[in-house]
Amino acid sequence: MKWDKGRRSNNVEDRRGTSTGGRRSLGGKGTLSLGGIAIIVLVGWLMGESPMQILNQIIGQSEMSAQSPQSSQPSAPPRDDEHSREQVDFVKTILGDTEDTWKQLLQQRGVQYTDPKLVLFSGGVNSGCGFASTATGPFYCPADRQVYLDLSFFDEMKQQFSASGDFANAYVIAHEIGHHVQNELGISRKIQQLAQQGEPMKGATGLSVRQELQADCFAGVWANHAQQRHHWLEDGDVESALNAANAIGDDRLQQQAQGRAVPDSFTHGTSQQRVNWFTRGLKSGDIDQCDTLSAQTL
Repeated sequence: MKWDKGRRSNNVEDRRGTSTGGRRSLGGKGTLSLGGIAIIVLVGWLMGESPMQILNQIIGQSEMSAQSPQSSQPSAPPRDDEHSREQVDFVKTILGDTEDTWKQLLQQRGVQYTDPKLVLFSGGVNSGCGFASTATGPFYCPADRQVYLDLSFFDEMKQQFSASGDFANAYVIAHEIGHHVQNELGISRKIQQLAQQGEPMKGATGLSVRQELQADCFAGVWANHAQQRHHWLEDGDVESALNAANAIGDDRLQQQAQGRAVPDSFTHGTSQQRVNWFTRGLKSGDIDQCDTLSAQTL
C-alpha cells in the first residue's frame, strides 16, 4: 500500500509514555471493567468495541476484570526509532484520508462532519468512557468522540491472528472511524433508542452485531473512495484487509477459545459476515449499501 500519497492529519494526540492512573469510575457507579466480553483478552480489541458500548452490549453478563497499570509506575517513553516514527506517520495519513472522505460524503447529505481525534497510548489510557488497558485494543469512545490506539496492537494482530499489512492496519483504524461516522449520522443514538425499547443487543441478529457490521461496511466505503483518489493499493492489499476481517468473527474467535461458537452471545458477526459487509462497502463506495439496521439478512 503506497500510503505515503495521503495527507497527514493534525488530529493525532500522542500520549505514549505518560503515566496513567488506575481504573476510573463511570458515572459514579463503580469501576469500569474493560477487557471486553472477551473470549481472549485481545478480543476486546479486535471487535472494535468501546468501553461504553461494552456496557450497553453485555447486559446480564458478568464483566471480566482488566488489570490497570500502577500509578506509581511511569509508562515507558515512546520509541523514537524509525519504525515508530513511520507507524505514527502511517496513522496520521490514514486518519487524514478518512477526514477527507467523510467530510465530502456527509456534506452531500447535509451533515457537517466533525473530525475526531485519535489518541496514541501505551500501557493504558483514561478516556471519556473510562480507563482502558492495552489489552482492550483500539476503540472508539462516543462520550469524547475520540479513537484510542496502542501501536503495539498491530504487532499483536500479526502475531496472534496472522493479519498483517498496511491495508489490514488501515482497516482497523477505518473501522473505529466508522463508529464515529455512526455518531455523526445519529445512528448510534437510534441504536440506543431501540435498545431502550427492548430490542436485543446480543445475538446473531442483535443490535450490536448490526452496529459492528455497519462499521465494517463504512470502512469499506472509505477504502473505495481513498483508492479512487490515490490508487495506492497494491497486489495483496485487499486480501490482507479481508484476512483481518475474517480473523475477528465471533464464530472463529469463540471456536478458537472454547471449541464451539455460541450465536446467542455474538456481538460482532461471523467471519463471513464481516468480510461480506466490508466488501460491500469497498465495492460500492455507497453509504446506503451499509444499512445493517434494516437488513433482513446479515
